[in-house]
Amino acid sequence: MEYFLLIAGFICVIAGVLGSFLPVIPDAPLSWIGLLLLYFCDGIETEYWTLGITLLIAIIAGILDYVIPAKGTKRFGGSSYGIWGTNIGLVIGLIAPIPFGFIIGPFVGAFVGELIYDSKDHKRALKAATGSFIGFLASTFMKFVVCMAFLGFFLYKVWEFREIWF
Repeated sequence: MEYFLLIAGFICVIAGVLGSFLPVIPDAPLSWIGLLLLYFCDGIETEYWTLGITLLIAIIAGILDYVIPAKGTKRFGGSSYGIWGTNIGLVIGLIAPIPFGFIIGPFVGAFVGELIYDSKDHKRALKAATGSFIGFLASTFMKFVVCMAFLGFFLYKVWEFREIWF
């Protein structure tokens, strides 16, 4: 049973790291589930307060994942059309068969959304799209750092108790 929990936890943590780049897969919450599965392994000692702190970090990262791109768009003068365009562009960018569509999609989506809002002001639309892109990159970087920290913690705990397992 411990091997199953260990392997399932590792898969969750790795999937969380991948999810920091692919919005279809949950990121930090999925990585945290991997830490939770590690907690239930008999041979590995993890304190419950460590799980609580990492849960809080995962929740904050999950909330900021939606707030940062929207704030980036707003900060650069975008409207709610630009924010919706960012989200729609992200989904289309994932589905579209173009390379790096998940990066190009939010930028183009915010630009098109702002043009729908005000078709005459191309400069403002470009500025809002740039804010959306910067917010998306900042959010992705933040999620990646959190998920890599969870992966590092997972591997450290497994390495610390390796003589029990191997």
